Amino acid sequence: MVKEVGRLNVEGWAARDESGILSPFNFTRRKTGPRDVTFKIVYSGICHSDLHQIRNEWKGFQYPMVPGHEMVGTVVEVGSEVKNFSAGDRVGVGCMVGSCHHCDSCSKGQEQYCEKVIWTYGSTNVDGSVTFGGYSSLMVCNQSFVVKVPENLPLDAAAPLLCAGITVYSPMKYFQMTEPGKSLGVVGLGGLGHMAVKFGKAFGLQVTVISTSPSKEKEAREVLGADHFVISKDEKQMQGAAKSVDYIIDTVSANHPVEPLLNLLKVNGKLVIVGLPEKPVQFAAPAVVMGRRFVGGSLIGGVKETQEMLDFCGEHNICCMIEKIPMEYVNTAMERLVKGDVKYRFVIDAAQSFKSDE
Repeated sequence: MVKEVGRLNVEGWAARDESGILSPFNFTRRKTGPRDVTFKIVYSGICHSDLHQIRNEWKGFQYPMVPGHEMVGTVVEVGSEVKNFSAGDRVGVGCMVGSCHHCDSCSKGQEQYCEKVIWTYGSTNVDGSVTFGGYSSLMVCNQSFVVKVPENLPLDAAAPLLCAGITVYSPMKYFQMTEPGKSLGVVGLGGLGHMAVKFGKAFGLQVTVISTSPSKEKEAREVLGADHFVISKDEKQMQGAAKSVDYIIDTVSANHPVEPLLNLLKVNGKLVIVGLPEKPVQFAAPAVVMGRRFVGGSLIGGVKETQEMLDFCGEHNICCMIEKIPMEYVNTAMERLVKGDVKYRFVIDAAQSFKSDE
């Protein structure tokens, strides 16, 4: 590969078109600036949104596209103004690499709602270049969007916390769904759902998993520690669980009816949507009015809250259940992801897949 003066040469895998097929792709990143942290990517999680974006199912994205917003690794260099990170630190970068730092959302530590947020891949950087994500060998990022990974967490199983973890942790904290002894319903037992169960148990909640798949009950109860399991397609079970939970986190992105879920809430119950179904969410007004129920939504979390979540995971030994793969397996992994054939997150072994970072 031809060296580009003033830039760092990086190995990665990219999608070139809407087929979403990924293949080797060499590119460059900026050299470490005064406020930058540069780290070797050791592991990178595969999020379901990666699949949507490489196939342009959400429209408006640019190719070539290097996906990945769940990357962790080891710091190799920091800029002259960086004080909180040093070489050798275990760090990560999630869904964002930049924001305006001045708007109301940024001032509240909610950079994900900034109108000028710069996403980790498929976004336009401040210099006009396209951002490339974590399916690669090396990352350079402004220190404001880098987090530390607790030493006691396995690095590979910590990677998906940067999206799957924070996506459910943030609404649980913001909507005060953490009171010990209360009950939490978790809709869908995938990458997000299994993390919601883990956080729910750590907060001292009674957890009910709500799923279309009877085959998931054994693992939900015996491995994840769920207290109850309800099959959402079984009308009798759903009626039996009416008004049984205080909170619900709906993690499902496939189209599904929401009104039956509302009937599971107690008076004053809260349902928070974190999945992104293609069709509009619909329910009759009495489903919320008659029980003073709340329906809301949430998008990932800010950087400060992401660090808080990682520290919480370190204190409670919480991490994701993963299947580790080499980069060369990524297209097969995407096909399996379409079928829901993963428990519960694929993680790319970038350090073994890329033998050099320049």
